[in-house]
Amino acid sequence: MTSVAEPEADQTTDSGGVLSPKYRALTVGMVALITLVAFESLAVTTAMPTVAQALDGLSLYALAFGGPLASGVVAMVVSGTWSDLKGPTRPLWHGTAWFLGGLIIAGLAPSMEVLVAGRIIQGFGSGLLTVALYVVVGQLYPARLRTRIFAAFATGWVVPSLVGPAIAGLIVEHASWRIVFLAVPAIAIPAVLVMRPGLAHGAAYEAREGRLWDKRAMWAIAAAVGVGLLHYGGQQRGVLQVVLLVIGLAGVVAFAPRLLPSGTFTLGRGLPSVVALRGLVAAAGFGAEVFLPLMLTRERGLSPALAGLVLTVSALSWTAASWYRGRPKQPFSHSVFLQAGMVLILLGIATATLTLNDNVPVLVGILGWSLTGLGMGTVFPTLSVLTLEYSERDEQGANSSAAQLSDSLSTATVLAVGGSLFAALEPHSAVTAYLVAFGLPAALALIGVQAGRRTARGAS
Repeated sequence: MTSVAEPEADQTTDSGGVLSPKYRALTVGMVALITLVAFESLAVTTAMPTVAQALDGLSLYALAFGGPLASGVVAMVVSGTWSDLKGPTRPLWHGTAWFLGGLIIAGLAPSMEVLVAGRIIQGFGSGLLTVALYVVVGQLYPARLRTRIFAAFATGWVVPSLVGPAIAGLIVEHASWRIVFLAVPAIAIPAVLVMRPGLAHGAAYEAREGRLWDKRAMWAIAAAVGVGLLHYGGQQRGVLQVVLLVIGLAGVVAFAPRLLPSGTFTLGRGLPSVVALRGLVAAAGFGAEVFLPLMLTRERGLSPALAGLVLTVSALSWTAASWYRGRPKQPFSHSVFLQAGMVLILLGIATATLTLNDNVPVLVGILGWSLTGLGMGTVFPTLSVLTLEYSERDEQGANSSAAQLSDSLSTATVLAVGGSLFAALEPHSAVTAYLVAFGLPAALALIGVQAGRRTARGAS
């Protein structure tokens, strides 16, 4: 490992908070950028049906989502290597440029093919900048502030879920869908400029020799193809669906282990379990969440607005938990918080599943799902802190990218498999279909409880 001078943020004399004069601009800029990335993801989901109709591109609808997901997988690996070799500033600036460039291309697209190309570029940029931001935290913030900044990041992902779809819907309905893509660059550019002075502290990073497009990048491309096939195949039917899912799953299973720390799939103690848990929590939470509004509207007769209330409640509880994890003087160890968070997620999924029974008030499911939000808000910031805590300075990029890769690969796999099983079972028995759809994430949450225990380096 390369010996480098520690950045000023790591000195014991530094006593400011994340919004102290020293860190304020950098904190505000980074959280704003994270929020815009999250908002764009939700807004595009809302606007895409209108986009596909306007551009006569329904046949490319699935690719408009699977493309950026796949390019993001490659970008995460590249950004991790780049950050470790040269520091996080370059991949951050390049990622922001790719992200904004992709949005502009998509917003001005004359055809669906051009829009998909813009989305792929956007996804690549998003993967570059999100990994780089995590490395910035590791290099420029002292350990005592990392829980707070990651809690702010978590809130930056959650808050857009409260307002993003509604804002995007109003824009599409009363203005133009193109604004959904073109408005974000106008806000993101000032946020990036605000960060520049704070990033100057990273100039002391000593560059190392190495190849940016190494064998890990090639493995990432292969895994990305698998993710794309999973996403596309999950929206097909018949023999084509089965073939695409099998090929895609084989690609992810073959190449994901090469991109993650050794021992990730066997829950090795320390960092491997941290990375594994990042995938488990994402797949469990989001894998169940996609079916909950569907169940409430189709089986319990709620309006879409009322069904969406359940997601709002969980977003609020997520934000509350993230805020609490950012407070100083926490009473328990990281491992205990992780186990408790996964138990909350498991209880939330189980409670929500009870609303399949007409005798169970819907309010029980809505309040129960707030437990899942509490669990997610507890687990995500904790895992980000541990990833950096278990990483040497010149490994922060690789390990941060591994954690985010675990998230993306696990979520894509579970959504594809769960969605396909649901589609196959639902015509025969809706209850069975929902039980399987919720049962798979619940099983992952249960495994996550064990993974949480093994995140402590001294765990057995």
